[in-house]
Order: sequence, then C-alpha cells, then structure tokens
Amino acid sequence: MEIGVSTFVETTPDPQTGEVISHAQRLREVVEEIVLADQVGLDVFGVGEHHRKDFAASSPAMVLAAAAPQTKRIRLTSAVTVLSSADPVRVFQDFATLDALSNGRAEIMAGRGSFIESFPLFGYDLNDYDELFEEKLELLLKIRASEKVTWSGKHRPAIQNLGIYPRPVQDPLPVWIGSGGNTQSAIRAGLLGLPLVLAIIGGRPVQFAPLVELYRRAAIKGGHDPRKLQVASHSHGFIDWDTETAADKFFPSTQQVMNVLGRERGWGHYDRSSFDAARSFEGALYVGDPETVAAKIIHLRKQVGITRFMLHVPVGTMPHDQVMQAIRLLGTEVAPRVREEVAKWEAAE
Repeated sequence: MEIGVSTFVETTPDPQTGEVISHAQRLREVVEEIVLADQVGLDVFGVGEHHRKDFAASSPAMVLAAAAPQTKRIRLTSAVTVLSSADPVRVFQDFATLDALSNGRAEIMAGRGSFIESFPLFGYDLNDYDELFEEKLELLLKIRASEKVTWSGKHRPAIQNLGIYPRPVQDPLPVWIGSGGNTQSAIRAGLLGLPLVLAIIGGRPVQFAPLVELYRRAAIKGGHDPRKLQVASHSHGFIDWDTETAADKFFPSTQQVMNVLGRERGWGHYDRSSFDAARSFEGALYVGDPETVAAKIIHLRKQVGITRFMLHVPVGTMPHDQVMQAIRLLGTEVAPRVREEVAKWEAAE
C-alpha cells in the first residue's frame, strides 16, 4: 500500500487576509513539501497541470525536477498531465529527463483534463475532447515502447522512423490513466493494462468499487493480470493532532475553492454542513487526527481495492507550516498505521 501527496500548487486568495502569494513563492514552497514528503517516508508526490491564474504549476515535470536532486526514494508524478492538449513527444521527453534526474522515479498520470483552459491556449477544439486523448495516448504509449517511432494521426503531424530522446531509466516509464469516475476511462485503462488513478473528491468513496471491478474485468479481457495492476485514489484531506482542529483549519480554504469552482461549473453552495458530511467515515474528505485518517484509508483499501492513496493537500491557500505539518503526520503517523493494518489483513487472506 503506497501513501503519498498531490497538489495543484494553488495561489488563491488567503481566506483570512485576502492576500495572494506569488507563483514563485508557492512553487518554492512545493519543492520544500516534496523534500519533506521524501524525508518522512512517503511513497509518491504528484503535481497537477493547470493553466490559469490561481494555479502555479503549468509544467509539473519542471517542478518535480527541482525536487529530484534533493530527494532519494519518493516517486515523482504528474497528477495529472493534460495529455489531450499536450504534445506526447514533449511529454515523454520531459518525464524521461525527470526519470534520469531522479534515477528512475518518474511517472506520468495522463488525463483528459477537468479544467479546459489549456485547449484554447494550445489551439485545440473542445469538440475533439475525447478523440484528442485517445490519439495522443496511443502515440505516447508507442514512444514509450520504442526508441524509433513511425506514426500518423489526425491531430498531430506524422512521425516517420524518428528517434525520441532521452530514453528513461525505467523501462517502461510508468504511465497511469487519470479519471474522475468515467466508465470508459476505466475500461480503456484496463484493456491497455495501465494503472488507474481515481479522483475521489465527492460522494461516498465506496461507490467507486464497481468501477474498480469493471476496470479489473477489462484488464482480464485485454489479457492482463489484474493482480499486478495498481489503483490509486486522489482525495482531499488534512491532518492535525486533533480532528476538530484539523477540520477548522482546512474548511476556510476548501470552502473558498469549492465555491469558486462551483460558480464556474454550476454546483450548489458549499457550506460547513456539506464539509462536515464529507468528513464522516463514509465521506470523501480525509480530515482529522492520524488515527481517524488512517482508519478511513484502510476502509478505502478494503472496500474499493485501492493500492495507492494520495492525500490532496492543501485545497486552496493554507499557511505553509500547516501543510508541512500535515505531510509530516501523514508520513510518520498515518502511513505506518495503514501499512501495518493492510499487511495484517493481507496475511490473514
């Protein structure tokens, strides 16, 4: 069972003061967070790609590369790379470079993108949303499989027996499929034999169990051993020594972000009652003291079959020292509890 952290490197207004830190400051803070995550024994750190004012990481590979020489064992991944609006050749080159700098610790999480700002920015038509992803994933996997590539498609110039460099340390370079719960995404990942990461940020996480089962059945149909495939969750949360203290610290920035996105996407108003319901044992928020958060992660593993858990922290802008404390507790208090319990449970099976 792997435990880690993900971030979108947000630079939203501070909910208490209204101040907005610079992109540069937040990027430097995230590198410190990655280094700490490595030091406290976490397995993976993910950085999401966005192209808007309130998110600082338009190039996850660059951010992760800044941390690579300062870390020793933690895996470094995008969370996600918006592959639909990217060039698969450049994506592969960037993460192969990261893989070299980290001595074989890079990963790509490829997604279609729930944020769509990158499509007009790079000249893509949203009407081609699904087609773009399918075509570009095909090319990315072909590059991963072969040093020299011959390929043609609809949305990118053809490649005729050209070498693509550098080659990664890992063979193959890990490529995950990111999904918000889309059935077709899960089936695609299973048929291709690729690991799946699910954004479980609302509702009841146990409701994702049928989707994971569908993914595993698709893997069998594709000729892959489902026991060898990983399934990850990306879930909002925060940890402090006391559960109510954790909730009080995490709510203001979470509410602010959820209501900004809600106005953009037509969601209902996000208030404290919505937040408190989501941090119940069956809810999608992993907020509380180490014992509470560990118990929820173990429950997710048993009920859904998750093999990797990524705590998304912060949501919005929180004091850097609070975020560092949450990461420290995740590594030193939560992860050992989860690993010990999962090991016992698996041994009993």
